Amino acid sequence: MKPTLVLVGRPNVGKSTLFNRLTRTRDAIVADIPGLTRDRHYGQGRVGDKPYLVMDTGGFEPVVKEGILHAMAKQTLQAIDEADRVLFIVDGRQGVTAHDKIIA
Repeated sequence: MKPTLVLVGRPNVGKSTLFNRLTRTRDAIVADIPGLTRDRHYGQGRVGDKPYLVMDTGGFEPVVKEGILHAMAKQTLQAIDEADRVLFIVDGRQGVTAHDKIIA
């Protein structure tokens, strides 16, 4: 069974860009518009001869209790449950934000 790597973070920190790099595809939509990724998106990557699954998730809003943002948070939590490893992605230009601290 291939190990599963899940990308988690707030909206627009580069999760989909990293997903595309890790999978060597352009499968994830990348734009400066938050909320484009809403559910889990799976792809395959490889380091040398070692394959792995990588999962892109939507922007994580863990404190929202209803609506689409809540549904997206549920998808992210489900992805974390499936993960062998979780990469917590933050925006290097902005540094760690209050939102990042809540997620962490």
